[in-house]
Amino acid sequence: MTTPADRAAAGPRVPEAVHRRRWAILGALMLSLLIVVLDNSILNVAIKTISTPAPTGLGATQSELEWAINAYTLVFAGLLFTAGLVGDRVGRKKVLIGGLIVFGVSSALAAESGSPAQLIAFRALMAVGAAFVMPATLAVLMNVFEREEQPKAIGIWAGGVGLAIAIGPITGGLLLDHFWWGSVFLVNVPIVVIAVALMLWLVPDSRDPRPGRLDPIGVVLSVVGLVLLVYGIIKGGELADFTDTTVLSTIVAGLLVLAAFVVFEKRSDHPSLDVTYFKNKVFSAAMSAIALVFFALMGVTFFGIFYLQSVRGYSPLQSGALMLPLALAQLIFAPRARLVVDRFGNKATTTGGLVLLAAMLAAFAGFEADTPIWLLEVVFFLMGTGMAHIMTPTSVVIMQALPREKAGSASALSNTFRQVGGALGIAVLGSVLSTAYRNDIEGKLGMLPPALRDKAAESIEATLGVAAKLGPQGKGLIDPANHAFLHAMHVTSVCGAAVALVGALVVALFLPGRQPVPQKGDEEEKVVAAVE
Repeated sequence: MTTPADRAAAGPRVPEAVHRRRWAILGALMLSLLIVVLDNSILNVAIKTISTPAPTGLGATQSELEWAINAYTLVFAGLLFTAGLVGDRVGRKKVLIGGLIVFGVSSALAAESGSPAQLIAFRALMAVGAAFVMPATLAVLMNVFEREEQPKAIGIWAGGVGLAIAIGPITGGLLLDHFWWGSVFLVNVPIVVIAVALMLWLVPDSRDPRPGRLDPIGVVLSVVGLVLLVYGIIKGGELADFTDTTVLSTIVAGLLVLAAFVVFEKRSDHPSLDVTYFKNKVFSAAMSAIALVFFALMGVTFFGIFYLQSVRGYSPLQSGALMLPLALAQLIFAPRARLVVDRFGNKATTTGGLVLLAAMLAAFAGFEADTPIWLLEVVFFLMGTGMAHIMTPTSVVIMQALPREKAGSASALSNTFRQVGGALGIAVLGSVLSTAYRNDIEGKLGMLPPALRDKAAESIEATLGVAAKLGPQGKGLIDPANHAFLHAMHVTSVCGAAVALVGALVVALFLPGRQPVPQKGDEEEKVVAAVE
């Protein structure tokens, strides 16, 4: 353990008063992070309830559910670049508190949504607040811990994500068992109040002495490009036809706008996304790993809830409990992953984590309506184990690849790629799920009138909803719906596993292997070697 005398001899960069309360500050930062991650993990359990017709839910279609999730992730990802810069410029503490307040107010509004469109709009507003919270937490962390303690602190920070994922589904299940669906958003408000109080009391302000200029044109181009791309992908899945003119034109337009974004950022003297960072192959590989992991994981989580609740018949609370092993494994292994990196290196640790994740995603292709539930628990636990051994080493590589003063930008980049990967995962794998389901179920809906046939083919919840309205006549639709969903889940899980394997190949090629043990006083040289 570093003593004050050691720090004085080494020339500490963190004030002694801040250094003494660094662990309390980390706790306050993790509470702020908690609500951002908690909200999405709670929502995952609630999506089936929200898809149920009023008064129980909002009667949201599968595409509306995908937008309720992606409206958040796309706005969040688009604003992270700017949010990191604003924090660097005006102070991370101010940005943290402002973001928390916006998040809390918009959560209360989302709880009172009267339609899927209102929910999508308020989710986007929540993302505005969250975008200013997430990068600021990691940027503050990098400024209150000395370099040698940063990997440990980042490991605990990553474990906090696991904690949020663990308590989210259980909290969501408890709320849905006792209250209306809006309670999953209203629960954020008291957490925001506590977090703001702790921020005011504990957290020191910090900023970049040479902050970058804001880049509004870049932000608009990135958000518009991503929204068009994701809209086209989701619409293609909804229609089960990716050759439709609207679908193709929207996807192409999105790609063109994103290409314009990259060109603009290359030529700008104050880019929100500094593309020169990606000349570093290690940095690029770590970013790609994060994006591909969340692409696979978010897409599979989306169908996992419907498997548990619609096919297996579990309640929201039971579904939340069944997903606990996924989060507990991250909570257990994320803080310890750095020890595995010390022993085997970044390359072996991250590649192994991605291969394990791919194997567990592929395991869903063997699940049926009567598969023993303990097998699902084992798969969830091993998925979480793989995640922990991917996120911690890649986060350390990314954060230490840039100077401390650019911590906000590094954090924003990391979280942007995570969110974009997740949004594209939900869009692409959700569309694969939707297309496979529609193609399988359409031939079994001949008994329905044409007006009902198209609606019933949208998703398993739509089919079961139509079956419920038909009464005894509709019972014949239940087994075909479950069969069609299981087929679609099998196809989607194999696609997710393939994406994770691509990530494994990327990190195996480009991440650094095991580094030689540095001599005393060579910490800075070790960091440089890890990112070159």
